[in-house]
Amino acid sequence: MATSAPSTNRRGSPSALPDDDQTLRELGYPRQLARRVNAFGNFAISATIINFISGVMTGLSLGMVAGGPRIMVFGWLGVGLLVLFVGAAMAEITSGFPTSAALYYWSAKLAKRHNAGWSWFTGWLNFIGQIGGTAATDFALANFGMALATLQWPSFKPDAKGILAVYGGILLIHALLNTYTVGLVALLNKISIAWLLVGGLVITFYLIVFPAHHTSTSFAFTHFVNGTGFKSGLYAGMVGLLFTSWTFTGFDASAHMSEETTRAAVSAPKGIVRAIAFSWAAGLVLILALTYAMTNYHAEASAGVPASQIFIDALGTTTAKIFLLVVCGAIFFCGLANMTSNSRQIFAFSRDGAIPGWKLWRSVSRRTHTPVKSVWFSAGGAFLLGVPSLWNSVAFQAIVSVNVIGLFGSYGVPIFLRLRRGDDFVPGPWNLGRWSRPVATVAVVWIVLSSVLFLLPQTSPITTKSFNYAPVALAVVLAIATVWWFVTARRTYNGPIRYGTPEELAAMEQDL
Repeated sequence: MATSAPSTNRRGSPSALPDDDQTLRELGYPRQLARRVNAFGNFAISATIINFISGVMTGLSLGMVAGGPRIMVFGWLGVGLLVLFVGAAMAEITSGFPTSAALYYWSAKLAKRHNAGWSWFTGWLNFIGQIGGTAATDFALANFGMALATLQWPSFKPDAKGILAVYGGILLIHALLNTYTVGLVALLNKISIAWLLVGGLVITFYLIVFPAHHTSTSFAFTHFVNGTGFKSGLYAGMVGLLFTSWTFTGFDASAHMSEETTRAAVSAPKGIVRAIAFSWAAGLVLILALTYAMTNYHAEASAGVPASQIFIDALGTTTAKIFLLVVCGAIFFCGLANMTSNSRQIFAFSRDGAIPGWKLWRSVSRRTHTPVKSVWFSAGGAFLLGVPSLWNSVAFQAIVSVNVIGLFGSYGVPIFLRLRRGDDFVPGPWNLGRWSRPVATVAVVWIVLSSVLFLLPQTSPITTKSFNYAPVALAVVLAIATVWWFVTARRTYNGPIRYGTPEELAAMEQDL
């Protein structure tokens, strides 16, 4: 039996697209969320979450000690290309099933058997990955904010408790913003693209033109550093790939925003691919500008926030303050978009009864047409992931690992199932044609390799302060999901709920 998109969307073109709400009804859901996001807005949320400024600047603390410029530059090129394969494979599935449920819904529809089980564990991987993304971004903003405060007030000495408090405040602000209309969030996402473009161009221009000295081209492209504590340079270089992989996450946001996007069957898949390609190109230019400006490498790599020290050494304290403010703005927008996507995943998964307290989290505000309670679930879960920073010096890298492994694991499952489906899968209007299976194969291989890599220790010696607790966090969440599955869910969870026929759902929408 073939598994396909809704019948009106099986083969078509962007010029002959089905009605968005009718497509959603054929997928089994009534329209509950307001469609106020256009194609650019859909691209903007994924580009904002990938956020090349945020990813590059926050990743320097790892990249500069795990491989250095060589891994940062060539790792960016290689991993970015592989992620583009992942994004293209996901985009094709998005076009066939444009719903906020996204990944776990796809797994249910693409699996040949045990559909509910595949769906269940895909959803839980995506859930922990989304929470990790929100946490990692806002925790990075707290650290950059503290670095800016230290530059402004040299006597100020931030500590772990202070950083955690600021982190909680940032989560609170993002939750409040997401509590209100999706139109406001969409506007801020559009502003964020301008912020990324202008900010990235200005920072790059200044780093290229104004420093009194630059490093050699050989250094900027090929200098290798192993400051991880492990003897193996190969191992250090592999760990350094996290610098790129952490940046290229969260582009499933375009899929999660499908129910709020117009022309979703084409706009959402294009949003995924365009966001990755844009970030890949822009990020490479920024990385090269930074590596050429690294004139005091040891001091910059060992700084609490390496980007701050690079700006100071290359451009002076005043300009460094301005650029740190630009970076903080980029990270702020990234965190906001992360929470938006995160809350939509929680809403959709709860709508299908798969999260504890699902009746609470699935509710939508009648006034704003947004899943307000899911927003606050996202904020609370992210805060809990940041608590270990009080005693663990590599907490940020661990949170990043949770983000990368959870998200890419949830990306890999439906892509793998789509491969197993072969020609039984009938794509939507945006598809890869004969390249579909080769692209999906490359995507699955990379996801498996990268997921294993990021479970490994990142620094040596391994102590309670340097331990990578990402495997523990993932194990706890997956253990809860597994126990719940075998105790009750396998008898009660049958995969995404179909709420009625398209006609019944159209009538239901009048009462929502």
